[in-house]
Amino acid sequence: MSSWGRSPLPWLGGLLALYLVAPFGALLGRLDGKVWTGVHQAAVLSALRVSAEAASISTALIAILGIPLAYVFARGRSRLLRALELIVYVPLALPPLVSGILLLFLVGPYTALGRLFGGRLTDSLAGIVLAQTFVAAPFLVVAARSAFATVDPSLEAVAATLGRPPVARFVGVSLRLAWPGILAGMLLAWLRAFGEFGATVMLAYHPYSLPVYTYVSFGSAGLGALLAPVVVSIAAALAVVALVRAIPFLHRRRRPEVALPAPSGGPADGGGGGPRLSFALTKSYRGFTLDVGYEAQTRRLALLGASGAGKSLTLRLLAGTLRPDAEAIALGARRLDGVAPERRGVGYVPQEYALFPHLDVWRQLTFAPDADHGLARYWLDRLGLAGLQGRLPRELSGGQRQRVALGRALARTPGLLLLDEPLSALDAPVRAELRRELRALQHELAATTIVVTHDPDEAALLADELLVLEDGRLIQAGRTADVLARPASPHVARLLGIPNIHDGVAVEGGMIETDGVRIPAEPCVGPGRSLTWSVRPDAIEIDAEGPLEATVVDVAELPTLHEATLRLSPALSLIARNPRRSLRTGARCRIAIPRDAILTWAA
Repeated sequence: MSSWGRSPLPWLGGLLALYLVAPFGALLGRLDGKVWTGVHQAAVLSALRVSAEAASISTALIAILGIPLAYVFARGRSRLLRALELIVYVPLALPPLVSGILLLFLVGPYTALGRLFGGRLTDSLAGIVLAQTFVAAPFLVVAARSAFATVDPSLEAVAATLGRPPVARFVGVSLRLAWPGILAGMLLAWLRAFGEFGATVMLAYHPYSLPVYTYVSFGSAGLGALLAPVVVSIAAALAVVALVRAIPFLHRRRRPEVALPAPSGGPADGGGGGPRLSFALTKSYRGFTLDVGYEAQTRRLALLGASGAGKSLTLRLLAGTLRPDAEAIALGARRLDGVAPERRGVGYVPQEYALFPHLDVWRQLTFAPDADHGLARYWLDRLGLAGLQGRLPRELSGGQRQRVALGRALARTPGLLLLDEPLSALDAPVRAELRRELRALQHELAATTIVVTHDPDEAALLADELLVLEDGRLIQAGRTADVLARPASPHVARLLGIPNIHDGVAVEGGMIETDGVRIPAEPCVGPGRSLTWSVRPDAIEIDAEGPLEATVVDVAELPTLHEATLRLSPALSLIARNPRRSLRTGARCRIAIPRDAILTWAA
């Protein structure tokens, strides 16, 4: 027996379905030949035409104006927009008669607008359209706003960096992805407009719409006269619902085979030349302030820092997808500050890759208007995507999606390539493989690359210069090897993943004392002053003649790593990596630490 058979949900839902279906069953029992004669009466058909025509005009107006409004509501964050949104939704809760009275205050025959249009805004088709639009518009706006809210804003940001102007980004990305929800909202708006009575009867009693005609028939001839207009109303509503439900099936077709062009010769040789990047950026954003500047000496940079340090924000400002408070950006002799993102010639790969869910791999690679199709074919082959060109993102693995996002950025030969933690979402084996591939690609490209990462090993592999950020500020920058070898502070050392950081005091004879243990060093301060010191795990030597004694408290043995935790005193432990001889937990050993291996910072 299925789980649904034991669940109360079908029974609960069935009660509501029964209640909604029962009135139609009651109607069937009253139908006879006279009803079908009444359906063809001129008055009924005229009222149907008026309602359908007005509802269609109203829905078109609501779509033209309401879809942009819903988009603004979904993307905007100001309090003014929130207040306006609240007011726009009020007609949902108003009695229709009250809506009609409000409209009379605005467009009635004795108002300024009414006199301006010669009283033609009431008791006319225009009046019916105005009434229907007022009560039906919120249905579309609510549905469209919800649909736009489900579209990842980073998709439009990526489309901007791929050369698409604002209107093309809206139509080709946000509107395209939100369309199913918008279509549902348009259906709701049409049906609400088609069945509108209260506001219509106040604003436009004539010409008769179908609801008004039904009301008049009931008042003059009783319930028996209502069968014809009721049947017509139900038939019209069913026809519209069926048509809208059929639209997805009409558009659902097999994706055509992609005809691939011949690959080009590949990108220009990167070599060692190419323009250098310099920038100064200031931005206050959601309570966070970024103020960074740097002039690069090489073409491979990395931004490293903890979460929330401002790394991704820096990339968005460089890409132009977020407007800074102040900026100065130059790529060689070319100024990028003030240039729209679609004209910066920047390749941008955000976190999670932001692939367009409705486009297959080939159309992802050639999405940019200026994409070189021959170069796109080259990257399709070079990145191991051959044979996958017809697949959608949901049909790809994480590593394949990463390659598609990278190939999409490279197919238009960017001068600046921005990679926001491109490997963080991948499993370790895939990450290691793609890290090596990305390093090889950097040597092929003439572009300057900036990689955002929180992994020091990744930064060392992919960057010649390393910028360390904290709280929106640059706290150290320079050649990667220099930054990794000489962190400017204990905090930078922690961000770089360097362990064995301890507080101590400089003592006579070139020593540091921590918890009673004296370690030979070259202190950066005079005797008696406090300092912080660190030693890299791979600099600690297991030496029977070493001056320091320790107890092995833990050992981790892996195929490529032997790591031991050594306790020198109750409050001082050090991690030693790749010691020369195997150790066992609980054993005593002696260690030696070269003086020049100890980093010190003044307290």
